[in-house]
Amino acid sequence: MNRFWIALAVPVAACTVGACTLPAPATAQEVRYYELPPGGRAHDVAVTADGQEVWWTVQRGGHGILNPETGETVIVPLGEGSAPHGVIVGPDGNAWITDGGQNAIVRVDRRTREVRVWPLPPETGPVNLNTAAFDGRGRIWFTGQTGFYGRLDPATDDMKVWAAPRGRGPYGITATPSGDIWYASLAGSHIAKVDLDTGAATIVEPPTPNQGARRIWSDSQGRLWVSEWNSGNVSVHDPRDGSWRTWKLPGEAPKAYSVYVDETDKVWLTDFAANAIVRFDPVTEAFESFPSDRPGANVRQMLGRPGEVWGAESGADRLVVIRRGG
Repeated sequence: MNRFWIALAVPVAACTVGACTLPAPATAQEVRYYELPPGGRAHDVAVTADGQEVWWTVQRGGHGILNPETGETVIVPLGEGSAPHGVIVGPDGNAWITDGGQNAIVRVDRRTREVRVWPLPPETGPVNLNTAAFDGRGRIWFTGQTGFYGRLDPATDDMKVWAAPRGRGPYGITATPSGDIWYASLAGSHIAKVDLDTGAATIVEPPTPNQGARRIWSDSQGRLWVSEWNSGNVSVHDPRDGSWRTWKLPGEAPKAYSVYVDETDKVWLTDFAANAIVRFDPVTEAFESFPSDRPGANVRQMLGRPGEVWGAESGADRLVVIRRGG
C-alpha cells in the first residue's frame, strides 16, 4: 500500500506514489492506495462501519476483503459462474452483493464468511444485475441493466422482479433517509421512484436530454444526486418541490461515472475522462479534483464512512481511500 498527503485542491498527479510526502496542514486530505491481487478488476467497494474491513467485488468470481491496517487481502469465492458487480454493507453488518454471473443476490457473513445465494426467478432470465440498496423495512432492492429492478426480503426469502417501464437501463440505486428507493436508468436517461408496496416505478425526467443518468445517491435531506455519464454533469433533484439543479464537472469532456454523498453532504464523483475522483461542495459550488497517479484507473464506484471515502480502481487493481482532516 502507498499513501501521501495533499493539501486541498492540489492535484494528486503532482506526486508519484511512494515518492511524495508533504506536510499535512489542518485541512489536508490523506490519499492512500492499496494494491489488490492482479487481474480481479475490482468494481464496487464498501467499508464496514468500524473501518476494520473494506470489501470489493472481484469481477472474476469473488468477494474481496481488505484489512486496511495491514494491507492483507482475502478473496471468498461466491460460486460457479460468479461475476459480482455491486457490494454494500447491509443493516445486519454483512456484505450484500449483486452477482450478474449467478443472476442472484448474494450475502457473505462477515464473521463466518458463509456464502448464501438467492437466485432470481428462472422465468426472469439474466438481468445483468448492477447495484443494490436497503429500504427502511430491511428489504434489499436491486437493478438489472437489461430492463429490470427487484426486491428481496431476506426474512421471508420473498423475491419479486419487475420490468422497468422503459426497458433497458436500470443501473444505480439509492435509499433516502426516510427509506424510499430511487434508481437511475443509464440507457433510459431518467431516474425513478419505486413504490415500496406495489413495486411500481414513477419516472422523473432530468432537465438535460439523453444525459445518461448512471448512479444516484441521496443526501441527508432526501435530495437525489445523479452522475450523468453522457453529459458529464452532476445534478440534484429535490422530490419535495420537484426542482433540479445541474453543474458540469471540470474539464472539456467529463464522464461522470459514480456519485456518493458523505456525512457532511459533500458530493463525491468519479470522472473517467479526467482519471480522477472529484469532490463537489453544494454550498460553495466548487469542485476539487484528486487525479489518480496511474493512467486508466477507472474508479467505478465510491462509498464511505464518516471521515473517509473509498473507491475501486478497476483499471489498476487497487483500492483508494481519501481520509479527510481538519
